[in-house]
Amino acid sequence: IIDGTFGRGGHSREILKHLNQHSKLIAFDKDLQAIAEAKTIQDPRFQIIHESFASMADEVPMESIDGVLLDLGISSPQIDDPSRGFSFRGDGPLDMRMDTTRGQSAAEWLAVAEQKDIARVIKEYGEERFALQIAKAIVARREQGDSLTRTGELASLVASVVRTREAGQDPATRTFQAIRIYINQELADLEGGLRAAFQCLKPGGLLAVISFHSLEDRIVKQYMQGLSKVSVPRGLPLTENQMPKPQAELLGRIKPSDQEIHENPRARSAILRVMRKMKSTSIGANS
Repeated sequence: IIDGTFGRGGHSREILKHLNQHSKLIAFDKDLQAIAEAKTIQDPRFQIIHESFASMADEVPMESIDGVLLDLGISSPQIDDPSRGFSFRGDGPLDMRMDTTRGQSAAEWLAVAEQKDIARVIKEYGEERFALQIAKAIVARREQGDSLTRTGELASLVASVVRTREAGQDPATRTFQAIRIYINQELADLEGGLRAAFQCLKPGGLLAVISFHSLEDRIVKQYMQGLSKVSVPRGLPLTENQMPKPQAELLGRIKPSDQEIHENPRARSAILRVMRKMKSTSIGANS
């Protein structure tokens, strides 16, 4: 089994309870704090790899895995730790990197990015209709010699620009989401990870993905649906045995129950989608 997003190990520990002694669980994570937590698991069936789940096809043989779980986004400990810079609820360094050993921090990017690029990121990844106004305010502040370095500074700036908001949502929510996704290349990782997961799965293997916002869920939904359908040119003379078969079977979509949302409000937007890899056949091959 692959746990592509170890986080703080809740899913991995639960999976290990259900595996027999001959099974193996391989977990991935980019976050060094997650890696440190994973190393506390003293179980010979468990292995942790400090990489994005998008690299899983480089780490395991093709069609060797029975199941892959991806729990997308950021973990509660990342949100709750102000020093990581993911949240506007507590002031901290404007970092937002899941892997703090690589790449630009959010502050470093905002200090050099062009206005049009900042606006594009906030609009595309945050679906924020005030993206241009926010980008203009960021650049104007920067040109005055006052670059953003703290989460509180960015949250206050966004609040001064976004005059309307969804009920119960902080005006900075969409902007923080967008910048985090861009800094960590989360959607590119997701697209690569879905392809890698399918390559690694055995026929009959399961892919389960938990997403928390529409951008992620749309990518997951379209990918799974694409594998569950076949497209044959009209008029192509094929017998029933020659017809291509779907590469995957959709097993369903699950949302959290009212009780789960009551116990864990952060689960309210979660969607779990599951598919099974089928034995694929190409045109002209016998099924």
